[in-house]
Amino acid sequence: MRLIETEADLAEGAAHLAALSPVWAGALAEIGPLPLRRRRDGFPAILNAVASQQLSVASADAILGRLVAAGFERPEAILDAGEDALRATGLSRPKIRYLTGIAAAGLDWEGLRGLPDDEVAERLVALPGIGRWTADIYLMFALGRADAFAPGDLALQEAARLLHGLDARPSPKALAAIAEPWRPWRSVAARALWAYYRLAKGREGVT
Repeated sequence: MRLIETEADLAEGAAHLAALSPVWAGALAEIGPLPLRRRRDGFPAILNAVASQQLSVASADAILGRLVAAGFERPEAILDAGEDALRATGLSRPKIRYLTGIAAAGLDWEGLRGLPDDEVAERLVALPGIGRWTADIYLMFALGRADAFAPGDLALQEAARLLHGLDARPSPKALAAIAEPWRPWRSVAARALWAYYRLAKGREGVT
């Protein structure tokens, strides 16, 4: 399976997209170099994702900083911490419940690296508090899968609407169909769409 590990990989994917249509070529020229955004895989990446759900970037960063400072980056540490210690970092009770459940699940994080995208997503969404969007983000940024995509992401939908001059924001199903020609570099297309969204709206589409 193809992975995105370097800026050269991103450049190869961007060149593929630019060759597909003048629309992509123009947008990529406007956006410039794309961000790599790779993260360490495993439990820390899911901890980041769950802790950041429905929060501003600043609030999420503050909570994550407290979690790291307290040494709560390992499943064992989460299970040993207790609710009061986790609440002190700023985590809500539902997120504490999710993270405790994920930590107790004993998922083979290293084993995910060799599995197909759909199987990785299936195992992740079986965990408490993990939906398909989080699984897609994990595939893109923690595992570096070149063809992962998140059609349920609102910023990607809006960026696609702007890029293609659509009358309305496409549904997840419609965006997935629009993205089919972008294979095998849909993860590069996602990065480009988020960057395009940032240019158009003046704010980040993904943390």
